[in-house]
Amino acid sequence: MYYEIRELNSYSMQVSLEDGRLEKPKLSSFTGKSFRVLRNGFWGYYVGDADERMGLKRAEELAVHRGGSEVDPAPFTGKYVYRAKRPLEDVDIEEKVKLLRDIDERLRREGVVSRRVVYVESVRRVRVSNSEGGEVYYEVPRCGVVMQAFAKGKTLQFYSDRVMRVGGFEVVEGIADRAEEVAKIAVELSNASSPPSGEMNVIMNSSLTGVFIHEAFGHAVEGDHVLQNATILKDRVGEVVAAEDVNVYDDPTLEEFGFFPFDDEGYRAEKKTIIENGVLKGFLNSRETAKKLGGRAGNARSDGLEVPIVRMSNTYIAPGDHSLDELLEMAGEGVILYGSRGGETNPATGYFHFNAQYGFRIENGEIGEMVRDVSLSGHTLRILREIRLGREISFDPGFCGKAGQLVPVSDGGPFALVRAFVGGE
Repeated sequence: MYYEIRELNSYSMQVSLEDGRLEKPKLSSFTGKSFRVLRNGFWGYYVGDADERMGLKRAEELAVHRGGSEVDPAPFTGKYVYRAKRPLEDVDIEEKVKLLRDIDERLRREGVVSRRVVYVESVRRVRVSNSEGGEVYYEVPRCGVVMQAFAKGKTLQFYSDRVMRVGGFEVVEGIADRAEEVAKIAVELSNASSPPSGEMNVIMNSSLTGVFIHEAFGHAVEGDHVLQNATILKDRVGEVVAAEDVNVYDDPTLEEFGFFPFDDEGYRAEKKTIIENGVLKGFLNSRETAKKLGGRAGNARSDGLEVPIVRMSNTYIAPGDHSLDELLEMAGEGVILYGSRGGETNPATGYFHFNAQYGFRIENGEIGEMVRDVSLSGHTLRILREIRLGREISFDPGFCGKAGQLVPVSDGGPFALVRAFVGGE
């Protein structure tokens, strides 16, 4: 019988300022254990305050048949404690509130009718041990700020920006300077025009490129989706699925928001190559899906003490060779879009629909007037086969939801020129 014990100790705090009014800080902490067993193809899972013998016994009693399940071995041992430059516990609440007030003051601008600033911090301490002799421990802090400005012009619009990363208070030091740009964009957006519509050339900024590669492609390479026949990429490893200069990776070792040193099955984190020179190289796996599909495990993640499932970490498309000016010249006419306000994708069909935060018309290879309420849609593989990539990459943080669980991730990429359908109000 295989078994696995996970111990979690976590802490989080959120402090918010809305139109200059400080809201009561939200604090939470959690300590608990989970027990998971695999016996003769049956999985059992139990969460509770029990010793090892009783916890494993309860998990075995709750076993549910999963059809001949097995796991890839993971006898890893190790300890990792992230060393922040300014540990969260060393910075008092007054300094954190002062940062919020500084940002809020810089969000004030004629035309801005409402402002919101949120500071978040968390620490996650995890120990995973198993019957193979594996035992790992890690401690990772995260910190960030989200700032929003609502503006009233021809329409009511909002724009938001956020900085979130693994680390201590140093993550958010100096970010107040970004607030003035947030307010400026919100005001301009409130007076912007409706976008053009139809199929056209689209340049996605790095943030939107990252969202595309995470949502439209990343979920399609998650091993559990592959086993459920819920992806267009099943049985396509080794095939050309993108342009020759397209390279896509998932790398939890990057010190971005999706960082982790070990996954929640105790597997050591490592960079995974998903697409190399246009060829699909493999899928993201848990220990169970790795056993069935081949490849390496290391992407099993859990929200709290939920059952670990296959998730992304820091997922990105590597930069190419083109400058932004070159992409604009190649586009000729179309739109350039910035940021994301969410959307939807279907890994089984490959179709996606995303909403951008704002954009501009492209006219004769030059950036023109601003447009609002703009969306784009298309087919993932068609986009990847025709995409042209910029030279510089950046990452954006967020939380990815799947099966009722939220985990921190980052998406990255360069400016990218594609052909897609654009719509709006």
